Amino acid sequence: MPQQPLSLRSTAVTRSDLAMSVAIVSFNTRDVLADCVASVLAAGPERVVVVDNASSDGTVEMLRDRFPGVDVIANAHNRGYGAAANQGVAACETSAVLILNSDARISSDSLDRLTDYLVTHPSAAVVGPRLSNPDGTLQRSTFPFPCALDVVMAETGLHLLVGRLPWVRDWFLRTWSHDAARRVPWVLGAALAIRTSAFDAVNGFDESYFLYSEEVDLCRRFASAGYEVHYAPVTSVVHLGGESTRAAADGMLHERFASRVRYLRSHESRAKAMRALVSLEIVVVGRLLRDGIRMCIPRGDERRQVRASFELWRTLLADRALWRA
Repeated sequence: MPQQPLSLRSTAVTRSDLAMSVAIVSFNTRDVLADCVASVLAAGPERVVVVDNASSDGTVEMLRDRFPGVDVIANAHNRGYGAAANQGVAACETSAVLILNSDARISSDSLDRLTDYLVTHPSAAVVGPRLSNPDGTLQRSTFPFPCALDVVMAETGLHLLVGRLPWVRDWFLRTWSHDAARRVPWVLGAALAIRTSAFDAVNGFDESYFLYSEEVDLCRRFASAGYEVHYAPVTSVVHLGGESTRAAADGMLHERFASRVRYLRSHESRAKAMRALVSLEIVVVGRLLRDGIRMCIPRGDERRQVRASFELWRTLLADRALWRA
């Protein structure tokens, strides 16, 4: 049964108890980062910290030239998203922090609205705002914890079919309307308004996740510690998506699967992890077969792209250490 929207009744926590800063993680996204920082400064944060993971595109120089009031942490090497986010939160030194992807833009009232939500929901360790694509359409951001059923729905596109079925779609986190505040298992890490005390209590992001699934792991540990994870469309954040990973898409696919496997091994029983891993492996086999068939049809440049995709799935499937629960 769909979870009922949360009440927005006020509590004894006061507005003065929370001050919100913004921590942005960047990697070779100089131009979109400039737009991101400009939108953040317009929202009046307590502090803005950008943690750059050794960009080679002039990001640090751009920040110091155009935004002298922004604190910049320039890492000597790419430490990964979770580690950089931990650095940013620690440097902010405020009771609440909006952790933001560099390819996101917030509204001028976003920080006030997210702070108000945390004030009125003191059991929430984190709240994810509504995410939208650049054209204003919804970008779904609430999901169940990984399991065999969710793997099948997400990786086969079954959720797209479910999303077209009234009376059914609101039963699933991947397809509901995202039109009301509610508790959820986890929210997408593109924009996370976190309560720093809760973040510190669970030791922040697990830095063994280089990229992907770090927010899933964090939200799971919040839940285990007795905190709540909320989604609340009190403000909308524009998220481009994939700006820092597009140039290395092949390696990022392997990292995405590896992070999912790491999560399953860390948080699920061996039997449940094995079911989810088998489902993932079946998906990879299916895509390998699909691209193998498509390679038989000569289509010039498209055929070369399909071959590259085929080799990617083959390499992933051949990594037997990846699939052991």
